[in-house]
Amino acid sequence: MTCADRAIEAYLREELGRRFHGFGFIGEEDGVTPGDSDINWVVDPIDGTKAFISGFPTWGILLGLQQGDRALAGLMCQPVTGELFYGSAAGAFLRQAGQMVAMQTRQTARLEEALLYCTHESMFANEDNLARFRRVAAQARLQRFGGDCYSYCMLALGQIDLVVEDTLQPYDIVPLIPIIEAAGGVVTDIQGKTPVAGGFVIAAANRQLHEQVMSLI
Repeated sequence: MTCADRAIEAYLREELGRRFHGFGFIGEEDGVTPGDSDINWVVDPIDGTKAFISGFPTWGILLGLQQGDRALAGLMCQPVTGELFYGSAAGAFLRQAGQMVAMQTRQTARLEEALLYCTHESMFANEDNLARFRRVAAQARLQRFGGDCYSYCMLALGQIDLVVEDTLQPYDIVPLIPIIEAAGGVVTDIQGKTPVAGGFVIAAANRQLHEQVMSLI
C-alpha cells in the first residue's frame, strides 16, 4: 500500500458517495461500506502497486459497478499513458488523446496460436492451481509475465488472447469483467461461473478459446 492508494480511494469514496446516494462501496484499502441497496461501487485505487512503485505503466485505477452477482460496468484508468478503458452493456471503448475507439477481442481459435499473460506464477494459491496454469501455458504459442490489470485491457483491445491468474480479490476483477465481456471476451472462475468473488480467473478472447482452457484445468 502507498499513500497514493489511500488518497485515491478516499477521494473516490467521497465523490461517489456524494453523487450516488445509497450505493455501497467496496474498496481495497478501507473495506466495505454498506449502502441502501444491492448496488456497490468496487474499487482498487492502484491495481499493480509494484508496477506503480517501479514506474512501469501497467498499473491502473479500477472502478466497477456491481449489482448482486452481476458486474454492470467497469473502467480502468491509466493516467501515465492517458488511457481510459470502459465497458458496459453499451459496448467496450478506449478513450485516449480525445479519441474514442470501440474495442473487440481477437478471434484466435486455437490455444496453440494464443498469447497468454499472467502477472506472476507466485500468485497461484497452491501446487494444484499452479499445475493447472502450467498445463495451459505449455500449449499456448507464447507466455508472458507481468501486466497486472493492463493485460485484461489488452485482451479487450485485441492485443493478446488469454489471461489466467489466481488469488484475485473482487476489486481486482469486478471492474474488468464488463470491459472484457463487452469487447466479446469470456471471463469466468475455475467453475465456469462469473468471477465476481475473485479467486482463480480465466479470461479469454472468445468462447472457443475459453472452452479449450477449461478442458485443461
